[in-house]
Amino acid sequence: MDRQPGLSVRLKLTISYAAFLMLAGILLLVIWMVLQQLYPQWGIIREARSGIGGAFVPGRSNTQRAFTEISVATLLFLMVFGLVGGWILAGRMLAPLTRITEATRLAADGSLAHRVRLPGRKDEFRELADSFDTMLARLESQIAEQQRFAANASHELRTPLAITQTLLDVARNDPNRNPGELVDRLHFVNTRAIDLTEALLVLSRADQRSFTREHVDLSLTAEEAAETLLPFAEKRDITIETSGDLATAFGSPALLLQLTTNLVHNAIVHNLPEHGKVWITTSVHPDAVVLTVENTGQRLSAAMVSTFAEPFQRGSQRVRTDHVGAGLGLAIVKSIAQAHDGTLTLAPRPGSGLSVTVRLPVAPPHADS
Repeated sequence: MDRQPGLSVRLKLTISYAAFLMLAGILLLVIWMVLQQLYPQWGIIREARSGIGGAFVPGRSNTQRAFTEISVATLLFLMVFGLVGGWILAGRMLAPLTRITEATRLAADGSLAHRVRLPGRKDEFRELADSFDTMLARLESQIAEQQRFAANASHELRTPLAITQTLLDVARNDPNRNPGELVDRLHFVNTRAIDLTEALLVLSRADQRSFTREHVDLSLTAEEAAETLLPFAEKRDITIETSGDLATAFGSPALLLQLTTNLVHNAIVHNLPEHGKVWITTSVHPDAVVLTVENTGQRLSAAMVSTFAEPFQRGSQRVRTDHVGAGLGLAIVKSIAQAHDGTLTLAPRPGSGLSVTVRLPVAPPHADS
């Protein structure tokens, strides 16, 4: 914003301190003079002569003149003292704000690693500094995550394009090659690129929270996702079991269905080669509704599980060669959960496999209830 130049806060505080001190001095003098008029016997000695030597005692007019001169000198001293003292006090009081301003300028120039780290006990300035440091830390983390995501997304999108280019070059150099095989491979690569692009769009939509909220029963969403993926699970000899209570959240039906479908699909893909199982349960707590998806599979470590929700982290030991995926399934789940003010928790399942828990706030009552 383009603003006109003005006085600094320090100068304003200095003038305010001095003006207040001057006002207090003037008020004190006025009160004293009023009292002198009302009660003259309290203060100034009237004109008189001494009984011995005939010397004069100072009269009222001379005393008032001397008092006026002393008052003016006192007010001038108070003004100078107020300006100097106010300038020093204002500087000390605004020193934390100066450090915060400097950190703000560095952040505006792109240096997000700088922190204010204001020492001392808690007050308004230190609360502001701590909040600013927290904001910088989160902003630095988010920007670093976005940069990694952009780099990974660029790499993932470049891969199918490079494969397509290679296939077309081979076909051009070998005109006798079977075109049906080329079309099939191009169709597979193109489908993978479309899936990845759609996943990126869903992720962006969830991050922006650009969706309409309404009441959504997670138990029905879980049943719909299980029914949709049942043929895919049966093909892999995997059994899906759903159970739980009616669990109503408040959010986007499409995104919450995407969340549940991704979890169930992930549980099917990363399972045992045969006789695998997937358990989907919903539950209600005083402050949250919970969706849990568990599956059998290989034994996982906590360190490995902690990376599964990162974009494009497929976990090579968990990936089956017949279905690589875009590497965004759990990243989309995490983003959708956060967009609904919820949390995503991943943990190794006792024995083997993975347990994924999504906690979302309980939906508010219907307007007509």
